Amino acid sequence: MDQTDTPLRGFRVGLPNRTDDLSNCFATSYAGIIAFMAVATEGSFAKAGERLGIGRSAVCRNVQKLETQLSTRLFLRTTRTTHLTLEGERFFANCNQGVTHIVEAMNDMLELREGPPRGLLRISSPVGFGRKVVAPLLEKFMEAFPDISIDLMLDDRPTDFVSEQIDVAFRDGRIEDSSIIAKQLIPMERVLCASPAYVQSRGLPATLDDLDRHECINLRVPGGRILDWDFKVDGRMCKYVPAARLTFNDSELVLKAVLGGVGLAQLPGYQIHEHLMRNELVMALKRHLPDDRGHYICYLSRQHMPSRIRAFVDFMTEKVRELDLLCVTEL
Repeated sequence: MDQTDTPLRGFRVGLPNRTDDLSNCFATSYAGIIAFMAVATEGSFAKAGERLGIGRSAVCRNVQKLETQLSTRLFLRTTRTTHLTLEGERFFANCNQGVTHIVEAMNDMLELREGPPRGLLRISSPVGFGRKVVAPLLEKFMEAFPDISIDLMLDDRPTDFVSEQIDVAFRDGRIEDSSIIAKQLIPMERVLCASPAYVQSRGLPATLDDLDRHECINLRVPGGRILDWDFKVDGRMCKYVPAARLTFNDSELVLKAVLGGVGLAQLPGYQIHEHLMRNELVMALKRHLPDDRGHYICYLSRQHMPSRIRAFVDFMTEKVRELDLLCVTEL
């Protein structure tokens, strides 16, 4: 038999529908092939039954059904010995190829989960967090795990793990999807800030009501919605949508405008913490900083997790936390 052939090509069920042929082949021959392979390997029906955990009579019935289906005698049986016929030897050789491939496939799956991390990882992240935090860490990760390849996709839209075949996703905000595992990396700070030049010219708002008298810069998110500004007032979360003369759909442009003294905006802590440390930006309304959100690393299940995913989650959790991206040490 050619190596590209399969044992199914030798079956003749006699049904006109080829789909039915295939279904019947699997349904009627699976148990028979398993029993046949066990008998051929063990050399007896009794030992095959012990190996399979079934009775000798059940092994005999399954082999007999297979012989009937094939219209071929596979074994020469006496009261003391069991031998393969010539046809049985040929059938065993062909079936053994398939069994070998199945065993190899199972071992490969076990190695993916328990062996050295390897293979392709498809990662999704919001654009800003991906550029600023995730991407710079990938070089170190790939040095530590040279057999893993990375496909990073930056998108501010919600991730569909199944349709997009995503292994790991970074998400910002609140996680309300109970179908995924979400591990918080760091709290998500939304910091109201302005440049020293703006502060010198216009001052800073002392209360939320003062925001109406300031130049505000808005961010438009995918879908066209203006991103709310979040604040915590008297222990309760509240939203504010300022009237803005300037709106962008890119957070880097918002940051650039704030640094240029055009106005003030609420931006992620990871995006501005370096500018705050260099005194290029000033925080405003610090006491109202929201604390109900986070930056998360997400995946579908803890069960049967491939080692490449486990390695990536552990690595990124450790390294992101080491970056010390928080602007405020106590929220």
